[in-house]
Amino acid sequence: MLTVNFQSRTPVYIQLYENFIRMVSVGAIKPHDKLPPVRTLASNLGINPSTVQKAYKMLEEEGYIYSTVGSGSFVSDKLDNNEAAKQLARKELDEALSKAYKNGLSKEEMHQMVDNIERVEN
Repeated sequence: MLTVNFQSRTPVYIQLYENFIRMVSVGAIKPHDKLPPVRTLASNLGINPSTVQKAYKMLEEEGYIYSTVGSGSFVSDKLDNNEAAKQLARKELDEALSKAYKNGLSKEEMHQMVDNIERVEN
């Protein structure tokens, strides 16, 4: 189920976008599943329909969903579970690296950490 955290600094439409990717990655949403109508989802979440529309538009522009006139929005087959999980991991890593860099970790220290992870995993 799609949820939002009103205390988060992340805009609600981004939260919806990320929730969608996360749900695909765990298999809760599958290709060609129908998404809830904009007004229904907005009402269920207590948010403005334009916020849901913005998230849907972003997902559609990236090819993750498609719309058919009179039928609604559906999940495309662009994201399989593995690709969705990778995309989510990339986003989380990007945020973590940005935070680490802003807090003084050097590029070399980050490279060393990645090298250490590779050694442990192999």
